[in-house]
Amino acid sequence: MDAADVPQEGSATYGGHLKAVYARADDGRLGLVQSRGWEVEEIVTRQAVEAFEELTAAARERVRAGQSSPLEVHMYRARMDIALLAQATGLWRWQVRRHMRPTARLSTALRARYAQALGIDPDQLDVVD
Repeated sequence: MDAADVPQEGSATYGGHLKAVYARADDGRLGLVQSRGWEVEEIVTRQAVEAFEELTAAARERVRAGQSSPLEVHMYRARMDIALLAQATGLWRWQVRRHMRPTARLSTALRARYAQALGIDPDQLDVVD
């Protein structure tokens, strides 16, 4: 994409910020160009956020029904899935799935790993609002 063709339509999902994208300058070299975003990207981003909000609501209901642990709610709230949370914590996916069980008891070290990956306080791992 040429630097002059970088979309500048504006995207509400950027919150007034700009995004850096690579584009070809007039001299033919690739470089960073600031973009305000474009409508298609905004639509797709909103759909993804809505999907995670639905997953969060469904997980919250499973926690209230005693079918899952609050970890699942926090995972979806952070816009992660099991594979991404496993990668962020350095655990295997099967271990993360096991920790989603309502009877799972996490050690202090595991709680700290999950909290750091999710960007929350370890005490919040047990709370679902």
